Amino acid sequence: MSVSRDAAMNIAHVLTEALPYIQRFTGKTIVVKFGGNAMVDEALQNSFARDVVLMKTVGMNPVVVHGGGPQIGSLLEQLNIQSEFVDGMRVTDSQTMDVVEMVLGGAVNKQIVSLINHNGGQAIGITGKDGNLIKASKLSVSRKTPGMHATEIVDIGHVGEVESVNTEVIDMLTQSDFIPVIAPIGVDDKGNSYNINADLVAGKLAEVLNAEKLMLLTNVAGLQDKQGQVLTGLSTQQVDKLIADGTIYGGMLPKISCALDAVKSGVASAQIIDGRVAHALLLEIFTDSGIGTLISNQSAKNN
Repeated sequence: MSVSRDAAMNIAHVLTEALPYIQRFTGKTIVVKFGGNAMVDEALQNSFARDVVLMKTVGMNPVVVHGGGPQIGSLLEQLNIQSEFVDGMRVTDSQTMDVVEMVLGGAVNKQIVSLINHNGGQAIGITGKDGNLIKASKLSVSRKTPGMHATEIVDIGHVGEVESVNTEVIDMLTQSDFIPVIAPIGVDDKGNSYNINADLVAGKLAEVLNAEKLMLLTNVAGLQDKQGQVLTGLSTQQVDKLIADGTIYGGMLPKISCALDAVKSGVASAQIIDGRVAHALLLEIFTDSGIGTLISNQSAKNN
């Protein structure tokens, strides 16, 4: 099928703009947290998969970490298992943990693997338990109960945090031209399984893999100021001030904290991008303007 001269010129312009970014990121590791609308909308699922395949094809090493909260909640509801949350985290008893592993390590993980493979890639799905990839420990949560002066420790069950990561597992896959797709489940020294927040896992992986970028897909346009304008090109110092003055709060706070920790630990940049936009990854990586919020150790935006 032939294209018009204007269309051909537009394609040439796009490729020319993308070239310096392809050159810059060849051989670099980019950790992507896949979640939100992008996981449940079929068109967005396929655009995400094609983005990841293109990244791999031009020489980058994408590593995908995924969530699955809504899918877990749906199956728990079907099984008549009551969900309880403490500070936004799902209380995970042994029965709930079985469901978490079934959904994250099974259905959701394999769906993403299939999507990437269907779009021309070679993906392999693993959990943090495979090859002892993610060593976890139980997460302690404390809260102050109304009417009490002291805080109390709340047991939220099989919810964990990352203790360490066995990077050899991921290195083996990326060096063999495979795309790792990781479910955020860890295991402790006694073999106990833990459900870990996918943003935290993505951030920690970005740190230990010396990733060039950490990209967190969300259901919002990015970090916004108090007037609702998207902020970008932020330094770590600016983000600290935004947290201190209350601009960053609520559900965005743990996501931003994760991105901030990664950048402070050596990741070149972290991005909060809108997963509701088709080809959000390509727009952020390969264009001058980009989308969403970029955080780096430099004050100016620098893809």
